[in-house]
Amino acid sequence: MSNGPTYGFDTLQIHAGARPDPATGARQTPIYQSTAYVFRDADHAAALFNLQEVGFIYSRLTNPTVAVLQERIATLEGGVGAVCCSSGHAAQLMALFPIMAPGKNIVASTRLYGGTVTQFSQTIKRFGWSATFVDFDDLDAVKAAINDDTQAIFCEAIANPGGYITDLDAVAAVADDAGLPLIVDNTTATPYLCRPIEHGATLVVHSTTKYMTGNGTVTGGCVVDSGKFDWSASGRYPSLADPEPAYHGLRFHETFGPLAFTFHSIAIGLRDLGMTMNPQGAHYTLMGLETLSLRMERHVQNAMRIATWLEGHEAVDYVTYAGLKSSPYNDRVERICPKGAGGLFTVALKGGYDACIKFVDNLEIFSHVANLGDARSLVIHSASTTHRQLTKEQQEAAGASPNVVRISIGIEDADDLIADLDRALAAASSK
Repeated sequence: MSNGPTYGFDTLQIHAGARPDPATGARQTPIYQSTAYVFRDADHAAALFNLQEVGFIYSRLTNPTVAVLQERIATLEGGVGAVCCSSGHAAQLMALFPIMAPGKNIVASTRLYGGTVTQFSQTIKRFGWSATFVDFDDLDAVKAAINDDTQAIFCEAIANPGGYITDLDAVAAVADDAGLPLIVDNTTATPYLCRPIEHGATLVVHSTTKYMTGNGTVTGGCVVDSGKFDWSASGRYPSLADPEPAYHGLRFHETFGPLAFTFHSIAIGLRDLGMTMNPQGAHYTLMGLETLSLRMERHVQNAMRIATWLEGHEAVDYVTYAGLKSSPYNDRVERICPKGAGGLFTVALKGGYDACIKFVDNLEIFSHVANLGDARSLVIHSASTTHRQLTKEQQEAAGASPNVVRISIGIEDADDLIADLDRALAAASSK
């Protein structure tokens, strides 16, 4: 699209990054199912490999279909560039890879998806990295957790599974004072509900598997670069600021400026880690993005109505949806997520663990799956599945206690969903 008019979100989610195919005039972005691309001549090939020219070499690095998706997501998030990869977990490693080194650490929120807690508490140790987990509602604790080896701060905009909203402005202020990048997982909110870069985020990560694709067909991830962080200022980030031996001493930040992180993630991250998004997966996600705003509006509308109904049910102990007036995070909705608090929350049942299992087993419309953000309504008992590897203390801190069920509200008829929940709650309460 041209750089002239400023387009609205609904227009950009359909058109950003896409142009009619120059060979055929095809309006929909083609699936470029090709591993490699022909160079014009030897000089062209050399310029591409030297990073002197932007283009396509090999689909582990760049692919025309994936490139459209990257530009579209970056545009929707208000970033300067983006790199897509094979999954949300891959995106988290891609985000950390250029800024970490053995002996370094990150400060992470306790309210994270269980798989992320495992990745940060266990897996990254194999790289010599570590994570300190802190309640991000306690800003003094966040500050206290930062030390000379801290490289980044990590949180979720709307936390999975509880739907808690992080005060991104306050956390970004802490990161800025410490000279650290703030990485925000925006999977659960999507850029339609929240744009973390506008609240001070340096990098935004996504599992595009979820709301962005919206139909449960393909896994994917993305890292969006704000282009606003000075990677050369502190000496903490040599991969981006110092000479790179693999490119004859090229300095990424000096050479590419605001796009330093994006170029590094492609030229080194995808080159050497190989966590590539396939072009067909990118195509599915592009198709999903075309209706993102419409789906998110319905997700929010349904979630608000159903959470309100659940809160008044005699079998329910509490509901964590931030859109409810009873939520301690309700005052953050208008400031951080002005279009709504999302479609994800948890429900605590008075009958405890056993009631949760019976509840899940008696639902009909809701699908019992380890996913969220689908057009379909989904449910899972986090303590026995997605957060099973965590300690009881970690489960409680993450909002995934044994008496809690995670619900991802879809875009079906709300009356049908309420009737399904009512039947299952009745079954869970029976002796």
